[in-house]
Amino acid sequence: MNQTAPAPAQLVALLEQLPGCRILMDPDYRIVAANRTYRTHCGRGADIDVVGRHCYEVSHGYDKPCDQAGESCPRQAALASGQAEHCVHVHHSPRGAEHVQVEITPLRNARGRITLFAEHMQPLQGVCAIRPAEGLIGQDPAFLKMLNLVMRVAPTDTSVLLLGETGTGKEMIARATHEASLRASAPFVAVDCSGLTETLFESELFGHEKGSFTGAIARRIGLVESATGGTLFLDEVGDIPLTLQVKLLRLIETGVYRRVGGTEARHADCRLIAATHRDLPQLVRDEKFRSDLYYRINAFPIGLPPLRDRPADIGPLARSLLQRVRPGHSQTIDDHAMRLLEAYDFPGNVRELRNIVERASLLADNGSIEARHLPDAVRRAGDSLARGQGRMTARKPLQAAEIAALRGGKGGGEKKKKKVSYKIGIQLFGEIQDGERPAVVRKTPPSQHNHHHKTNLLHPHPPNSSYHRPDRNGAGRGGGAPRPGGAPPPPRTHGRREGGPGRPATKTKNKKLSH
Repeated sequence: MNQTAPAPAQLVALLEQLPGCRILMDPDYRIVAANRTYRTHCGRGADIDVVGRHCYEVSHGYDKPCDQAGESCPRQAALASGQAEHCVHVHHSPRGAEHVQVEITPLRNARGRITLFAEHMQPLQGVCAIRPAEGLIGQDPAFLKMLNLVMRVAPTDTSVLLLGETGTGKEMIARATHEASLRASAPFVAVDCSGLTETLFESELFGHEKGSFTGAIARRIGLVESATGGTLFLDEVGDIPLTLQVKLLRLIETGVYRRVGGTEARHADCRLIAATHRDLPQLVRDEKFRSDLYYRINAFPIGLPPLRDRPADIGPLARSLLQRVRPGHSQTIDDHAMRLLEAYDFPGNVRELRNIVERASLLADNGSIEARHLPDAVRRAGDSLARGQGRMTARKPLQAAEIAALRGGKGGGEKKKKKVSYKIGIQLFGEIQDGERPAVVRKTPPSQHNHHHKTNLLHPHPPNSSYHRPDRNGAGRGGGAPRPGGAPPPPRTHGRREGGPGRPATKTKNKKLSH
């Protein structure tokens, strides 16, 4: 082992006085000092000396720095910026893998050169990497990136907007944000905005006075008042009716509200976290969501990754969910079943994984979940992977490309949509409505081709050319869309072309079209 220059005695004494797990390391990642808290909780025991060892060796057992092994580490960023840098990191302690928030601060000598780095590690409450049946589970880089944003904004009162598909755990992330904030000891109040009718929204949110409407037999405080000192979580905020959004906007802008039937202005004292699975910018463009409200709640947006983008978390999540849905049962998931789960795409995300695990646990009588206990869709995903067709996804690559292209062509009319569809290799018939799946001309085997009806996808002519332009009967010269009832196309006239209304027939050259 290389000799490590001792840290200044004053710094070593300072480390022992500071709270939390703290170390000093040199530019080669070698620990030169560590306080007792680090040795006890983050090292390998209070009696084991970590001085002289690399930090990545102590925390992970690696033979190279964490950022070179696929882990997150702010050391390189601190060296480049010369300032303190933060990140969320998976640390391996005597208790197992756990999430910690790491802060690394570069220290300079009298000449201005960075000679030491001070590291402070703080374990995150309610979050764990692989420990089952506890809080949030995850160690995939996509999950850690999201969690890092959560821990950055949690200590503040900044409004947070959580964006993610259904089943990604938005309420759990909102609760984790609350528990890591300075308001953790106060209430966390969740409001399901999609379940509130227009007549009840104002009363539920702001409360009402006695006699303010029929059935109001007593004064009632609202959810905003219930969250005083804590956090108000508005789930599915995109479902709030447009007529009621102005009332929520006033609350956020001024912090003032009135109970229904009351005249006294009351001041709200709560932190706002909103969540939705909807595309709010598109709703704003469609004038279904107020733009001023959107920019108020969008102060700190956080995107939640879908489960298909967190492949490293599927195994730990499945084992954790198994303990949660069947407490007291020592069931396991065998290797084959786990490989099938890891090959599946989970369009319903963590919620779907929970349902699959719960169903399989009820079918498994021998204490082990096997492939035969999984749904057919999951088993087909594994078969597709075994045949070398890649991971089975609920949204095929072509379909994803179609959706992306159609989004880019929204509002541009049929001509623009056809142009976009041609670029990604699909043929559209008729006008495409927003959210509608286009018709796709699939490639057919050569043996099924005929002279007059070749697949448009294979034809070199662009879809908006005269070759594909439909005639008055609705068919282009290349075959076009199938006719209702499977009727054959009308016979082609030779030498003369039929004229439309008010248009005389014209002479044409009698030659065959090459296909």
